[in-house]
Amino acid sequence: MLPPFIDTHHHLWDLENNPYPWLTDPIDHFVGDYSSIQKSWLIGDLHEGAKNVPLVKSVHVQAEWDHNADPVGETAWLQSVADDLGSKDMPNAIIAYANLSDPNVEGVLERHAEHANWRGIRHMLNWSDDKPNFRFAEAGDLMSDSQWLSGFKLLEKFNGSFEVQIWPWQLQEAAKLANDIPGVQIVLGHAAMPIGRAPGELREWRKGIEAFGTAPNVSAKISALGMLDQQWTTESIAPFVLDMIDILGVDRCMFASNFPVDSIFSDYETLWNAYDDITSDFTDDERAKLFRTNAEKYYRI
Repeated sequence: MLPPFIDTHHHLWDLENNPYPWLTDPIDHFVGDYSSIQKSWLIGDLHEGAKNVPLVKSVHVQAEWDHNADPVGETAWLQSVADDLGSKDMPNAIIAYANLSDPNVEGVLERHAEHANWRGIRHMLNWSDDKPNFRFAEAGDLMSDSQWLSGFKLLEKFNGSFEVQIWPWQLQEAAKLANDIPGVQIVLGHAAMPIGRAPGELREWRKGIEAFGTAPNVSAKISALGMLDQQWTTESIAPFVLDMIDILGVDRCMFASNFPVDSIFSDYETLWNAYDDITSDFTDDERAKLFRTNAEKYYRI
């Protein structure tokens, strides 16, 4: 039976009232056609999807609110959602956006931190030298850029974590970042997005996860595997789920939905039942960590 769980990575967006350029003016996204999610998706939609599964808490990750607008606006809106009685207190944690390369980012972080549910920052770092639609960052060398690192280090001052979203070939650099700056807690998003399926690509992913795991200040979310395997089945994603847990350990892994993005490839209940099936041989204590208590620890919820 699926245990009570925390969804550690979902999004909300209100297209009638808030700015999300990528949803109103489609981009060349590596997932292909995403027109099915170009509509508002609110906390009620999350609860509707979870009506038959034991969702108890949630973590909202920044949804690419217009970078030309004040990013604290998204946090303020999400806090108001969480404070509304109909939300069931969700999202319980808010991972916001800030441009860590901005010389004035300290003020942005300070204003984010004024909101009770704020827990950290995601600045997407995905980069490919030869595939433009694999680039979500402003440049490919941010993790070694002195200005960006100055902003990154400020997260410790505000007790904020960093959600690192990268491709497998960037894991070695992320491992260096984590080991060099142990005072900032880093959460690896989407299992490092293992998009390649050739033997060499799979080895690169596994070796990268192993390197990342050498840092004492890291954890990881197993999610978004549907984006990378759009005809996924429980059997097809199981090796990635089990490898992540085997390499990093049950104390450092968490599950997430990446909804509504992954709603393109699955319904909510089917995804969580897949995680349940894959871990059915784990002990009750191990499953409690993977589905709930690790998230409570890392997101302080």
